[in-house]
Amino acid sequence: MNKQRAKEIAASPVMANVSYNGKAIYIQEVDEKNETARIYPLDAPENEQEVSLNELNEDYR
Repeated sequence: MNKQRAKEIAASPVMANVSYNGKAIYIQEVDEKNETARIYPLDAPENEQEVSLNELNEDYR
């Protein structure tokens, strides 16, 4: 995922359809320097993790 788009999604009050390894996730924040995002699965908010932006996918339905 593009760094700028990830930042837009993280800042937006509207929920975007983003996935990581095929699971729907929420982007909490974006680390521009390291090009990573702090995320958690929608069905398990306690499972926060930091992942590369390249591993995130947006579903444009």
